[in-house]
Amino acid sequence: MSKSDVANFEIARHSTNTAKAPLIVAELSANHCGSLEIARDSLRAIAQSGANAVKLQTYKPSCLTLDAKNEHFRIQGGLWEDRYLYELYEEAQTPWEWHKELFALGRELGLVVFSSPFSKEGVDFLESLGCPMYKIASFEVLDLELLEYVARLKKPMILSSGVADDRELHEAITLCKKCGVRDLTLLLCASAYPAPLDSVHLASMPTFAQKYGVKFGLSDHTLGTLCASVAVALGASVVEKHFILDKSLQSADSAFSLDVQEFGALVREIHNVCEMMGEGECMPTQKRGREFARSIWVVRDIGEGEELSAENIKVLRPNGGLHPRIYKSLLGRKAARELKFGQPLTQGDVL
Repeated sequence: MSKSDVANFEIARHSTNTAKAPLIVAELSANHCGSLEIARDSLRAIAQSGANAVKLQTYKPSCLTLDAKNEHFRIQGGLWEDRYLYELYEEAQTPWEWHKELFALGRELGLVVFSSPFSKEGVDFLESLGCPMYKIASFEVLDLELLEYVARLKKPMILSSGVADDRELHEAITLCKKCGVRDLTLLLCASAYPAPLDSVHLASMPTFAQKYGVKFGLSDHTLGTLCASVAVALGASVVEKHFILDKSLQSADSAFSLDVQEFGALVREIHNVCEMMGEGECMPTQKRGREFARSIWVVRDIGEGEELSAENIKVLRPNGGLHPRIYKSLLGRKAARELKFGQPLTQGDVL
């Protein structure tokens, strides 16, 4: 998929056609580490990696939580253990004053630039920047008021399944469709950071198409590139993965992010998977190596009018003569002309 094709939208191809590459999205998240210069360099590196799109996150800490220091707001276990939510989001946010420049730079680099909003205020702000589509993060899928506010724009939307149960996903998807969203993709997402491989359950991803009537993809928080590549083989139309400019940088999301070399390897891997999968609709009529398949050959000089037999014609390599399926029907028939050893038997050679 060329970057110009992606910019024209839909979000990506139909999920059952693996002949074309999915939309490959680099999630910048907190990996700018509070530096606009790192954010700029990250977008340049993302474009260099071959990704199609970059996704930002548009929020202020107050969009997400309360500045409270009681146990309800302290993270238990995992990568951010004992951090208070407000302080974590304050550190990880992408300043709103950077957005205009980053949107412009990304577009200049040929990337689709979009974002995850976390408030109506954020949606209005992104609309002022011409945001072409929206991603609703897994924890926000439950916020039907926010969801409806985005859906009424009728732009392409991506939802993450994350912690949402079946009923909540049905509610969210039904609402989006009711509001007129025609291009809707549901991403399988294990909301763990990093996510263990056994938490992902990739086999459930293709059922999204039948169950909810949407395209499907993967928001990948596992380490490495294996999970994303397998998702493409299963028909993912969008693959989202966290990106970091340099592994030496430390951010809230750095532990489960790919650097530019790894992201470039992922893009190549995905395109290789798509080549291997092919169209999926029919077998090619002419397969590579067909020239070495067996056919019927003259194995001894045969005079005109002489009877064809197992002693003078045989099924051997390479391809070039009549098909082996008719071999038995030829035995006992007459040669239409003189035939020489080593020549392929053709239809015109037989009476």
